[in-house]
Amino acid sequence: MAVNSNPTVRRRRLGAELRRLRLASGLKSTEVAERLMVSQPKISHMENGNRAISPRDVRDLCAIYEVTDQHVIDALIDMAKESGQQGWWHAYGDIPHSVYIALETDAASLHLHAPAMIPALLQTPAYAHAVIGETIPLLTVEEADTRLKVGMRRQHRIYDLARPLRLWVVLDEAALRRVIGNPEVMREQLEHLNALGAEPHITVQVLPYTAGAHPGLSGQFTILRFADSSARPVVHLERFTSDLYLEKPSDVQHYSVLYDHLQAQALSPDNSRDFITDATKTYIDAASHL
Repeated sequence: MAVNSNPTVRRRRLGAELRRLRLASGLKSTEVAERLMVSQPKISHMENGNRAISPRDVRDLCAIYEVTDQHVIDALIDMAKESGQQGWWHAYGDIPHSVYIALETDAASLHLHAPAMIPALLQTPAYAHAVIGETIPLLTVEEADTRLKVGMRRQHRIYDLARPLRLWVVLDEAALRRVIGNPEVMREQLEHLNALGAEPHITVQVLPYTAGAHPGLSGQFTILRFADSSARPVVHLERFTSDLYLEKPSDVQHYSVLYDHLQAQALSPDNSRDFITDATKTYIDAASHL
């Protein structure tokens, strides 16, 4: 299995293809469920990519849909086998946000609004360590260490030269001003941020306080898009205990428009780089007085 293979996205692709075949056959999901002697929700979960689909399920569904092309059947069965494999994150046990990590691993591009702190993909180890230690109460040392390792492993996507993640980030000025860790940690983090922002596949824009009210005041969100045209874009809204995923085209369009407005109100990438450099100098001065 390729290191960046993503079972979640593969399930979504397979489910979409099975739904297409069902619709082409003229059958309702309730009718398919009755023939397979399973519940209708199981059919819906398979078509939405919310559960693994076994090769046997695929074979039975193809028979019901009267699919006779063996090449099509074999291709779908192969997808089912691949979708049952585990991603790299499973090696770390039961970790938070695993569904999002699966989507992020296979995404071709991310549009991310970060109102309060530097996003995980752009964090230095010291900054990430401080975020984990200062924002998540009652973590054991082992749990904190696991979260840090997972965070650093996620960053492989932006360093993968074979398929670099196209990343757009709009940062609120608060993310630059909030001291996480100490001034030295912040200095290192902002220098790292500027270095990454100079990469051709990463764009960083700062939304200064002077921009006033803006569409991102309601919180952080990420728009994930995929190279496979059959995989629908997803909007991710991160929450402390549970996340929200939006896939309806109208929802994705709504957040895409919000993001366009955020980019228009933010500083240009070049001016943002200068702004971050100026903010870095304040931490250099503060660190010299420690």
